Amino acid sequence: MALQGQCRKLCLGVKEYSTSRFQLQQDITYTYNHKRQLLTMAAKRLINSSRPAIDSPERRRLPLLLRRAWYGLNQAFRRRIAHLAITPDQFTVMRTLLEQEGITQRELAAAMSSDANTVTSLIERMELAGLAQRRPHEKDGRAHRLRLTKDGRRRYAKARAVALSMQMEILSALPGKTQQTFLRQLDIVAEACRLSAQRSPPRRSVKGNSSSGKNADRTKISR
Repeated sequence: MALQGQCRKLCLGVKEYSTSRFQLQQDITYTYNHKRQLLTMAAKRLINSSRPAIDSPERRRLPLLLRRAWYGLNQAFRRRIAHLAITPDQFTVMRTLLEQEGITQRELAAAMSSDANTVTSLIERMELAGLAQRRPHEKDGRAHRLRLTKDGRRRYAKARAVALSMQMEILSALPGKTQQTFLRQLDIVAEACRLSAQRSPPRRSVKGNSSSGKNADRTKISR
């Protein structure tokens, strides 16, 4: 009854005149059905306004779900390929270099959705481990083309078998018919996140921070 009373107050203040047998509306365009629709819309507004906010603990929150999924996946894969002496990030580099052989570090960073400093550090460690190699670019003297070594290809093949098995294991939590739908929807979310980052202002380095300056210098040198 209280809800109905609040709804009536939201119905554009339609005035009514009563007779002994029926109600005569001031404006004949406000029929009974129209008034009922207004009451329903007003009720929905009141109900929706009482729902928890999108970031409330009672609701599923996108950032936390994505972080939890990524962390669990990363930890599981890291443990399962530890015997190959490579990391999940290095595996991603290996896969990208096999799919796009000869790309530069800048192109690799874009393909991995990573930053230049992280990729530079990864390539340096992989070079020391004998997994990847850099060759001078034929046109750009400041850039390098990247390729996997024979040992890098061998270890990647073993790690890929682990990755495929783990992916099938995780996706089996969903019904078979919905797995591809889930991946397509996740791809849409990932693209929306990328566009959101693209529209956001770039990070500015703090004045006097020598470490950021060193990283910037290294990024300019290693491409």
